[in-house]
Amino acid sequence: MQSTYCPFSLDPTGREVHAQAAQLSELGPAVQVELPGGVLAWSINSTELARQLFTDPRVSKDAYRHWPAWISGEVDQSWPLSMWVSVQSMLTAYGTDHTRLRRLVAKTFTARRTAALRPRIEALAEELLAALAELAPDQPVDLRHAFAFPLPIGVISELLGIPDEVRADLHRVVDTLFRTTVTSEEAQANQVELYGLLAGLVAAKRAEPGDDLASDLIAVRDEDGQTGLTEKELLDTLLLVIGAGHETTVNLLDLAVHALLRDPAQLALVRSGAADWDDVIDETLRVANPVANIPLRYAVEPIEAGGVLIAQGDPILISVAAAGQDRAVHGEQAGQFDVTRPTRAEHLAFGHGVHYCLGRPLAVLEARVALAALFERFPHLRPAVAEEELEPLESFISRGHRSLPVLLGPAAR
Repeated sequence: MQSTYCPFSLDPTGREVHAQAAQLSELGPAVQVELPGGVLAWSINSTELARQLFTDPRVSKDAYRHWPAWISGEVDQSWPLSMWVSVQSMLTAYGTDHTRLRRLVAKTFTARRTAALRPRIEALAEELLAALAELAPDQPVDLRHAFAFPLPIGVISELLGIPDEVRADLHRVVDTLFRTTVTSEEAQANQVELYGLLAGLVAAKRAEPGDDLASDLIAVRDEDGQTGLTEKELLDTLLLVIGAGHETTVNLLDLAVHALLRDPAQLALVRSGAADWDDVIDETLRVANPVANIPLRYAVEPIEAGGVLIAQGDPILISVAAAGQDRAVHGEQAGQFDVTRPTRAEHLAFGHGVHYCLGRPLAVLEARVALAALFERFPHLRPAVAEEELEPLESFISRGHRSLPVLLGPAAR
């Protein structure tokens, strides 16, 4: 499924994510796009069609069974995005394999465990905000690195029992995984380092188990290797929880704060009680989605969808960003941030159907606590640089800013 030409090439630098999402939404429900390396895929751009394909048994996530180019080696580990299709976890499982893996993870990633994290989330947010309050109110601060990042990475690290000394390295390699401008050499070197870090974490937990999610997953693997997890599934499941558990939440906080500072009238609606933090979270997830595009799925058989024929074996990309700007659902002003929008909760940020994200309650809890605490502590928070000076993440998968400079203003007592 490779070509040197495609009518619509996704921008790997991330600079055109919002604009390209609007273009794709206008072009139609299903549009063929080009990914790095000349790989062609069908971008699914409408909410209705995306929901259909999320639940269609004729759509697989397993490249080893249903992507001919991967099976034949035409696309292989040298492809810069290969990790997105080579992992073996819920992210890429199909049919009974997905059911098995989801059930095993759900047994350890429980609602009780998530709810029990709330006091720690609140305490961590308070620690970070107290440190920020010690800074001069007119001193520019990178809020992404000082608040939006350390909160989710701290929470997911405690959930998994990740030692302090490896957190920075894990964050770095996961960041590289989401970066779609990497070369083949960079991607392969990152993959080697990533699996080395995960193997080291598993070895440490096997030697000294703790009361954490990683130890529980390892126990599932070691106690029942046949119906439980294979060693690769264990490593890739840990990767999925680490990546989805912090990268997306970091970006959610980044993008929500950015949207509110860019449009103070929206923040005023929250402060007046006309909207609440859940409204902010949903509208951010809709129009400034932390995950813009989800790679990849494959047609198990020919599928007529959105006025096109997706051939058997063709890759499928779900464009969450384009669906978020679907005018048929969100109206003519779909590209604008509006916390009172009636359809704000009709987004696909957490997937749909059997692939609905297990981590949704934790991500929403973190965002709700963090945003409320931030704007209460710093009521005069404002941007420190002009909009055009902000640098996006180099990705058409993950969406956010490389930094988010702000002026805190006086802290509330």
